[in-house]
Amino acid sequence: MNNQRSFFFNVDWLTVLLYLALCTIGWFNIHAAVFDENHRSIFDMDTQYGKQFIYIMSALVIGTVILLLESRFLSALAPVFYVVTVLLLLVVLVAGRNVGGNQAWIDMGGGFRLQPSEFAKFATCLLLARYLSATNVKVTDPKSFLIAGGIIFLPMLLIKMQPDDGSTLVFCSLILVLYREGLSVYFLIIIGLLVALFISALLVSVWYIIIAIIIIAALLLFMFGRNRKFATGVIIGLVVAIGFVFVAKPLYLHGLKPHQRVRIDEVLGLSKDLRGVGYNQNQSKIAIGSGRVWGKGYLQGTQTKYAFVPEQSTDFIFCTVGEEWGFAGSVVVLGLYLFLLLRIIVIAERQRAPFSRIYGYGVASIIFCHVIINIAMAIGYMPVIGIPLPFISYGGSSLWSFTILLFILLKLDSNRMGLSTDRF
Repeated sequence: MNNQRSFFFNVDWLTVLLYLALCTIGWFNIHAAVFDENHRSIFDMDTQYGKQFIYIMSALVIGTVILLLESRFLSALAPVFYVVTVLLLLVVLVAGRNVGGNQAWIDMGGGFRLQPSEFAKFATCLLLARYLSATNVKVTDPKSFLIAGGIIFLPMLLIKMQPDDGSTLVFCSLILVLYREGLSVYFLIIIGLLVALFISALLVSVWYIIIAIIIIAALLLFMFGRNRKFATGVIIGLVVAIGFVFVAKPLYLHGLKPHQRVRIDEVLGLSKDLRGVGYNQNQSKIAIGSGRVWGKGYLQGTQTKYAFVPEQSTDFIFCTVGEEWGFAGSVVVLGLYLFLLLRIIVIAERQRAPFSRIYGYGVASIIFCHVIINIAMAIGYMPVIGIPLPFISYGGSSLWSFTILLFILLKLDSNRMGLSTDRF
């Protein structure tokens, strides 16, 4: 009886409602994106929208099962989940199916495929939370930092070998979890500055950048140079920054594959190929722009109806929202994501157990990264790297993995009053 009361009264139903709203929006937009006059019913199982309905129903079953599990079971089996997903990532490298240039799928038969990289996200979050919540583990300790980094890096490496650059990049977002657990903000600032220097080295002359770096360093030394430790840090930073600027372009030219460089060049404006590599994003921007304020109406989008945008039910599903629902509909979708992310952070912060709090921030980091990259990709501010929009893009693996990711947090939260403040 107590378990039933816990299930019905302690679950954060507002978050569940947000989840259902996004899944429903996704289902209808998939229907619009790949609508077939010969298969008009949204329940037609011969279509993507019919299959998405099955994925949503099965995701609800998965979510319900998770809510009925014992919370400590999730923590205890975190290493098992992690090892299983790593093994699946190894299997997919050997016997996986190649789709769109990525050997990332395991064929399950009957037209269904499984993408292990999607499930590696929740497994990595669980193990990372278990490790960081262990006694005497502090992310500021070099050994702890390296082990935590290794937990994140191993699935990243295997996914990169597929190669799936989008999913690889998503794992980098877990550095925000380390920041919440005590990693210095200077670490994030350094990463941000290196990214800025890298992009600048591709856009302007190296010598202009070096002059700017020297001027900034000179100003800092002039204002704060009396602090010997600070001055030493500025000089070391100056040397590192100049060295990085010199190697940035060679790294770009020789470290990335030609198709990756072409996509980045397109986004940075270094090249324009609207009939080639820039076609998808250009058509996506046309579709979003044509929706104006209120959109063209459900199933009325011309860019959508005549299939001008490739991969519109997956990578570019947001352009369907923009064309048929307009700016107003796009704001609603973005508002739902913002509300969901804020809700996840609230849930994470109210946890009594460090394991649950750390896991909650992992969930927020991964969903945030997916939303930002996918939408930036659709409007031309990031290269096309092929990651889904959470709960909205077509696909069983994606929907199931995000459902597992979110509902594990809901389960941990529903049982928080019964957990001690001790670490798991």
